[in-house]
Amino acid sequence: MNKKFFLIVVFFIFLNFENNVFAHVSHYKTLKKLEFDLYRNNKLIGTHVYTFNRKENLLNVHSIINFEIKKLGVTLYKYFAEGNEEYIDGKFNSFSAKTKQNKKDKFCDIYLKEDVFFINGSSYKGKAPENFIIGTWWNHEIVEYEAQISAVSGRIIEQNVEFLGKEQLVINNKRYNALKFNFTSSDASLSKDKKLNTTVWYDEESLLWIKASFEKTGFWEYRLKNIF
Repeated sequence: MNKKFFLIVVFFIFLNFENNVFAHVSHYKTLKKLEFDLYRNNKLIGTHVYTFNRKENLLNVHSIINFEIKKLGVTLYKYFAEGNEEYIDGKFNSFSAKTKQNKKDKFCDIYLKEDVFFINGSSYKGKAPENFIIGTWWNHEIVEYEAQISAVSGRIIEQNVEFLGKEQLVINNKRYNALKFNFTSSDASLSKDKKLNTTVWYDEESLLWIKASFEKTGFWEYRLKNIF
């Protein structure tokens, strides 16, 4: 067994042990808000904000992402999305989101019917896979899943996850010891614009999402701005 593979195995044993102690959603029980700045080619273009609202056994995660790409003062691309995740007793219950990409509307709804989850999205309609998570990234449990559901369109994205090791990051003058992962599509036959290839960093101590990067007509980065 080589050293890199051994480290991956040890890390996932740790996560599985943690699962037996408490649900990952419960791990964020004191979290109220996450604010991210969104950069393209190292230029600030927008924000992504998660708000965590709790009432008794119910958790609602409200998300708003808003950005514009401009050139010489002219807006070339405009994006706005709003979504809601609902958890009951720490377990996923439903999701709904609407997205506006320039003038194109997209949507994703996930709901439970007779103990089975269904997806009603602009890209996919039908039964959800048994082992899935919403691709909203804030929950580090995403590293353990075989598939994520696009929060934009409901598309099922089968994924491979590789643990790349630990890395020290400085974001907004704060130093983090981070766990670094790369997410790629399992289906090699997908077109380039459909393939997942995203690198994500989680803080080793708190397991909060702190950074993400990917290439798509430019180099994109999410950088954590504030935690409440």
